[in-house]
Amino acid sequence: MPKPPLRSRLAELLDMPRDVVLNLPRISVVGDLQVLVQNHRGVKEYTPERVIIGMESGLIVISGRELVISNIHVEEITITGRLDGVQLLRSQG
Repeated sequence: MPKPPLRSRLAELLDMPRDVVLNLPRISVVGDLQVLVQNHRGVKEYTPERVIIGMESGLIVISGRELVISNIHVEEITITGRLDGVQLLRSQG
């Protein structure tokens, strides 16, 4: 069985959140009304039906109706509206 990557083992050893050590986004979904994304890399596309947000290793695609960026900061973004889905698209490589 292959060993977990060094950063993952380090997170376990130091009892630190994996998303912090591995530079991963933290995504919280509240029903079909709201998505909170922490540790994002900016908005790549925005329409009332789709919001694409960058992350270290790809994209987060939020689809729905009447989508609004209700809050945006350097490390955190909140999308509200009628959510249909949240999809993670990992970059190749």
